[in-house]
Parts: sequence; C-alpha cells; structure tokens
Amino acid sequence: MASPSPIPTGITKDQAFNMAQTEMEYRVELFNKLAQTCFVKCVDKRYKEADLNMGENSCVDRCVSKYWQVTKALVLIISFSTTLILDIIIL
Repeated sequence: MASPSPIPTGITKDQAFNMAQTEMEYRVELFNKLAQTCFVKCVDKRYKEADLNMGENSCVDRCVSKYWQVTKALVLIISFSTTLILDIIIL
C-alpha cells in the first residue's frame, strides 16, 4: 500500500515547492525582524561584556515573547478577515 502524498490534491509539485519557499522566506524575514527589533531595544549600545547581562537577557526574553504574541494575534486577525471577505464575495 502506497503512503499518502504530503502534497494536497490539486496542487502540483512546483506549486507546493513555491509555497514552501515562500513560507521559508517569510519565516526568515520574521526571525530577522524579531532579532533586529529586540536587539535594538534591549542591548546596550556600548558593549561592556561579551555576553548579555541579566537585564538584557530579561528584556530580550520579554521582547521575543511579546513579538510572538503580536504575530499570532495578527495572523488570527488576517485569517479571520480573509475568511469574512471570502464569505461576502461568495454570497
């Protein structure tokens, strides 16, 4: 018995590859923005030590947590809005 294909029905391999590539680019961009935002916000401009101090570590931890919370909320809002718009268009 053959194993089920990981590619959904109706999508070609090229389309699946392009979707995966777009998703990877999005994730890399999200990570880079998160790192840049939290670094600028939390890390002292004058490097005194090779490692982050306790205050900087705490700040980065909170910053990353809040960044993910906001990102998840935006994804929910966008997906809900898209679903609502599609429902209106179909009616």
